Amino acid sequence: MSPDDPARAPLAETDLPWSHPVAGGLSRFGRRVKQGDRRHPWVLDTALIVLVVLMFCLPDLVDDDHGRRRGFDNSFIHLPWPATVALQAGLVLPLLWRRRRPTLAFALIAAVFFVQAALGVWLRADIALLISLYSLVLHGQLRRVPAACAVALAALGLFTLRLPSQVPFLDALFVLFSTVTAAVALGFVVRIRRAQLAVLRDRAARLEVERDQRSRLAAAAERTRVAREMHDIIGHNLSVIITLADGGAYATDLAPERGKQALLLIGDTGRQALGELRRMLGVLRVQSPTPHAPELSPQPGVADLDALCARIRAAGPQVVYRTGGDPAALDRGVQLAVYRIVQEALTNALKHAGHDTRVELTVVVEDTRVLIDCHDTGPGTAGTRPAPSHDEGHGLAGMRERAALYHGTVTTGPAPGGGWTVRAVLDLTPLDAIGPAV
Repeated sequence: MSPDDPARAPLAETDLPWSHPVAGGLSRFGRRVKQGDRRHPWVLDTALIVLVVLMFCLPDLVDDDHGRRRGFDNSFIHLPWPATVALQAGLVLPLLWRRRRPTLAFALIAAVFFVQAALGVWLRADIALLISLYSLVLHGQLRRVPAACAVALAALGLFTLRLPSQVPFLDALFVLFSTVTAAVALGFVVRIRRAQLAVLRDRAARLEVERDQRSRLAAAAERTRVAREMHDIIGHNLSVIITLADGGAYATDLAPERGKQALLLIGDTGRQALGELRRMLGVLRVQSPTPHAPELSPQPGVADLDALCARIRAAGPQVVYRTGGDPAALDRGVQLAVYRIVQEALTNALKHAGHDTRVELTVVVEDTRVLIDCHDTGPGTAGTRPAPSHDEGHGLAGMRERAALYHGTVTTGPAPGGGWTVRAVLDLTPLDAIGPAV
């Protein structure tokens, strides 16, 4: 069979049953009926009763000689029309409660059916027994279905016993019992389908809620990250710029060359801050991939600490920077955390200790740890340094958050010999090597 054979060709979407215009029209009609039923639940039940009366009750009232025309001979009797109307009302009217009280509706219809069978009467309105059984399976309690089926089979069995002799008993019994089976099966199919749709709707609603929650959490985490990066970038560079500006203004009268040098350093620091902001905002901006899209430079790392210390020295403080181990071999994420912690520590030293302080910075890489120690000789008493709560907004909190990403800690406080000390410890132990939390 060739690949172009229509028998092997995949079905197009227009060939599917639910894509047919008739199926679409029925689906839209069903949705409108459901919407109207939710607003006016009695309308659909009343419409069903009207349909049953027109199709099954009126023929019995119009056909006076219905027994002989049906070929039943004298097996069933024909009651006067008032009695017939009374039996029909007893069979049809309980259908009004077939959804709200399905068990009661079935019991009333079954009772009228037994009375009718005892009188030897057969009516077309007996279809109400199957409708009520279907409604009980669909809307009622499932534990009552076996008893209802037994009652329906017993009622139809009595009806079968009165059939004329020329109708085979077993064949009639099979046909009538098949109708009961069909009513019960249809009720179960519709009930299971509705339950499946309800489960799918509930699952879709929960997935939508979870998606919204994940979006909100991701947005909150991104806002926190952006706020932390903005604080680290702007806070550090503005502190350096302010210190240089103050020093340049003071040195303009005494040494104009120093003032010019301060202005140049302010420009370099501002350009660096602008570059870092552009890099960070460029990562956040959604851009379409184009051949000429600008490449984003990497985030700062340990190799950039020398330039950071140089900028701090240009603002006045003496910075002594020492390293141990191999910081350049650290992961890029760890290097960024180390850089930002050191940046915040030097910024705080410049801000609170002044430009005449001496800062000793040490970054040591051990087997599974990174030790960061930043000590300045400026004022370190509780009265000359801001309380820790003042830094909890972004500075100290940002350092602790970065350290916590690597199971580390950050401690700050006055040094015993004077000044202020910031110590951070980052744990480089892999996650799979860390034991479970106790």
